[in-house]
Amino acid sequence: MIKGSIVAIVTPLGPDGSLDLTAMTRLLEWHVEQGTDAVVAVGTTGESATLTVEEDHTVISHAVKVINGRIPVIAGTGANSTAEAITLTQAAKSAGADACLLVTPYYNKPNQRGLIAHYSKIAESVDIPQILYNVPGRTACDMLPETIHTLSQIPNIVGVKEATGDVQRGKEIMRLCDENFAVYSGDDATSLELILAGAVGSISVTANVVPGQLHEMCSLALAGNADEARAVNARIAKLHELLFLEANPIPVKWALKEMGFIGPGIRLPLVEFDEQFHDELRQSLQEAGAL
Repeated sequence: MIKGSIVAIVTPLGPDGSLDLTAMTRLLEWHVEQGTDAVVAVGTTGESATLTVEEDHTVISHAVKVINGRIPVIAGTGANSTAEAITLTQAAKSAGADACLLVTPYYNKPNQRGLIAHYSKIAESVDIPQILYNVPGRTACDMLPETIHTLSQIPNIVGVKEATGDVQRGKEIMRLCDENFAVYSGDDATSLELILAGAVGSISVTANVVPGQLHEMCSLALAGNADEARAVNARIAKLHELLFLEANPIPVKWALKEMGFIGPGIRLPLVEFDEQFHDELRQSLQEAGAL
């Protein structure tokens, strides 16, 4: 079971919008040095919605090569087409990913029976550990705890990234599912409380800019040291808020540019972080020790 601080890593892009694999290498090495426990490549924060299938494969393969087994690499392979999700998941397995993260099908709004059929088909088609990903605020599709419980009984569906921000929802999933089924927080603002309630880690945006502190917070929380974990989290709590002033990954890519890790590249229809928010986020990065 993959546990701890799992960074939903950005995909660095050059001025012309092409992949910047040199910057990607720099980020990956920094995360290993800082104690990040695993990496999600080509997730929401990695701009999966605007990368081509070829670029998906390039980023995932590059992450696997650079990490070289030091920490797990989880590939984002979800799609709103079941056939496409299977293709992406097969490609991630071929690239050597340790697991895949599959977002609920967006836009076409399947019902719960459709979700069960979708994920069951992917699981039976590709023999790799698979993590469900529920983020209804982005997908207009909410995977209910009972549906997650049904899917958790499929052997290679090993966990869920629960990104509603509802700690009670996370607790209900843990109540329904076997203890070997991993629940991950997908909401930085509530991740500490969900881990203290029994989740095994956080798939985090904030970890992009303060990876060492996210690792420390998760480690303390998993060890049951609630007060110490809360003290660490308090130092970075403002970042949990400000990194979502605009749609993710707009603010976090700007923050990493300010920190000198990446250039300003971001794919349309997303545009660069609004200047009116720069000072506030810069100050928060300084207070957290990121700048």
